[in-house]
Amino acid sequence: MNCGNNCEALLRRVYETSFAVDDVVLYLDTHPADQDALNYYCYVSDLRRQAVEAYEAQCGPLLNDRVTCDNYWQWVCDPWPWEGECG
Repeated sequence: MNCGNNCEALLRRVYETSFAVDDVVLYLDTHPADQDALNYYCYVSDLRRQAVEAYEAQCGPLLNDRVTCDNYWQWVCDPWPWEGECG
């Protein structure tokens, strides 16, 4: 697995897009009929999906439900995302 600055940048993108999704979800809780907000939700949800896929393609599974036969339990051998540096 590749780690270092690229994985850190990819993880930062996951965090940023996740924040945007969480933020618009909170707004939609009180404004469920706001079509602009719904459109924005779809947009940032797709950006988050792309960010997670990019991270996982280069750095390994981010969540335990993303482990496959190809990367079986490999995520426990690499540094955790919040550790920042490669062992």
